[in-house]
Amino acid sequence: MADEWVGDRPRQVDGVSAAPRADALVLVLGIIATLYFGREVFVPVALAVLLSFVLAPLVRRLQSWGVPRAPSVVAAVLFAFLLIVAIGTVVASQLSQLASNLPAYQTTMREKITAIRTAAGSGGPLDRALEVIQDLGKELKRAPPAGRGASGLKPTDGDEQKPIPVELHQPDPGPVETLTAVMKPLVHPLATVGIVLVFVVFILLQREDLRNRLIRLAGAYDLQRTTAAINDAADRLSRLFLRQVMLNAAFGLTVGIGLWVIGVPNPVIWGILAAISRFVPYVGAIIAASFPIVLAAAVDPGWSMLAATIALLLVIELLTGQVIEPLLYGHSTGLSPIAVIVSATFWTWLWGPIGLLLSTPLTVLLVVLGRHVERLEFLDVMLGDKPPLSAAETFYQRILAGDPDEAIRQAEEFLKQHTLASYYDEVALNGLKLAQTDIARGALDPVRLARVEEALHGLIEDLSDHDDERPAVTKPAEQDNGQNPEVDAPDTTPQPGISLPVLRREEIQPRWQGDSAVLCIGGRNALDKASGAMLVQLIQKHGLGARLEGAESLSTTRIASLDTSGVALVCLSYLDASSPVHLRSVIRRLRRKLPDAPILVGCWQLSDSQATALTEAAKGDLTATTLTQALEMCLAGAAGAPIERAAPLPGLAASGGGLAPRPHLAVVAGPSAATR
Repeated sequence: MADEWVGDRPRQVDGVSAAPRADALVLVLGIIATLYFGREVFVPVALAVLLSFVLAPLVRRLQSWGVPRAPSVVAAVLFAFLLIVAIGTVVASQLSQLASNLPAYQTTMREKITAIRTAAGSGGPLDRALEVIQDLGKELKRAPPAGRGASGLKPTDGDEQKPIPVELHQPDPGPVETLTAVMKPLVHPLATVGIVLVFVVFILLQREDLRNRLIRLAGAYDLQRTTAAINDAADRLSRLFLRQVMLNAAFGLTVGIGLWVIGVPNPVIWGILAAISRFVPYVGAIIAASFPIVLAAAVDPGWSMLAATIALLLVIELLTGQVIEPLLYGHSTGLSPIAVIVSATFWTWLWGPIGLLLSTPLTVLLVVLGRHVERLEFLDVMLGDKPPLSAAETFYQRILAGDPDEAIRQAEEFLKQHTLASYYDEVALNGLKLAQTDIARGALDPVRLARVEEALHGLIEDLSDHDDERPAVTKPAEQDNGQNPEVDAPDTTPQPGISLPVLRREEIQPRWQGDSAVLCIGGRNALDKASGAMLVQLIQKHGLGARLEGAESLSTTRIASLDTSGVALVCLSYLDASSPVHLRSVIRRLRRKLPDAPILVGCWQLSDSQATALTEAAKGDLTATTLTQALEMCLAGAAGAPIERAAPLPGLAASGGGLAPRPHLAVVAGPSAATR
């Protein structure tokens, strides 16, 4: 939304100014440019920070054994340095051995290609492709026709003169030049390693001081939030890095041993490559597997080594990724899958291969900042693995779009572990509260409200096949040859939530046996009627009769014609019960029409105390803030139990539930309480 400018200052339109957004964009671009052009400094610092997270547990362990801080840090860093040097030495030795054996591998590959061409037959697609490539190569190498120059034009008089051959001879390099040529490629890596080691030692020695300075920079005025953010980031990163290092090291060791058993040459280097490549998200496993697979195909004249290598790498990767990783640190690092891909691309562009290795931990750090810093919350929303919308928001968004299919799928997933009443209370009613808020601020016009109402009633109709009971947990099947009748029987372990009984007709009081024992009336609009329809459906599923009426039936001109035969209880459904005057007027009319029926006021958007106060002010009898509470009261009354005491209903003990006394079940004293 653009601003309107007055003089030299932007004026806000609808309370939103573009100036802060422009400043934020400039700041982000400035940070990216700084990271890109300063990567020679920032990359070693980032590596040092991450390595310090890995070495911090080792330093703490040495200190717990009585070793002072400085010797513990030096020992840990020296151990890491020697380990890296040893791995580098082994890799260099293995690469040298591999290079010396490449000619023999090339001969084997040529023989396999020939065998494949022979098996495919001459004139196949492979032969034709090879012939085209060879013809193009010959054409490019062909000399120009005689009598024409390289440009294809006839030679001029100057071109006919033969050039004089000239040879340049470099003098033999001296000792200084030779040493410079050898050391030049090593200067940058050695400098990077030196900077990393210095920073690691400094970070481990001054860990508390750096933490305090970071708290000071982040905001000492809010120590609780700053401390929580630092602890969260440190714990998550340290736990992530340490477990990744241990898991990937075990992965590489297993791969190396497996390739050695199969007979693939240089298994040590492929194990190290596999361990390092698994730090790269998604493509790391493919990179690690490609080299030993190609080498296995080049070494073995047959195909058994290739097949065994593919099977080994596939089994180890599946076992590690699908079984061991979820057991160690769950299925996720806190990042969404698309965030992992985007972050890998971004950090690779910014810092190259090192950025690819560091992409996941750096992005985890950004997500932690977004979770604790309000202005950076968009990072958690964009990169984190939390659902962007809550269940209620998703429900309302789909209903608002007139597409309840996704809401129905969401409901079916929810009902696999919860009751239908729980779904209506926790998801549907909360979604309707969002719709009511839009109505209150004028954001939901009548046309869209009619679309929402239609979608809601369609959803309720589609859920009519589901019973309001806790889902049974099926025991795993066993091999018993039909001798165990308890196999695949429903588990009676209580699930979360209240499971209310279905009353049989002989358990229902005569007054409650009619088809309209409970009369549900929408208080003011279509949303109230929809919430009443949910309650009607729940009541009917528990063996009672119920009928739904709209808000128009409460008008002074139509309430006289309202059918009240067989009504034992009236339930008013309100998402907006902010007007005691309106509610008192409605209850007064119903009291004249039904003097003996208690009136229950469902205030779905209020707390228990607020709903009780409102119902008391409006002279109602009962109040409820959830559909489950209203359903409990209806069942208690139908079973002949005093509703104000919420006595246990028949069958509740067997179903594992119970109606414990609750404050919201108490009868609110009103004018009719003394007369009944």
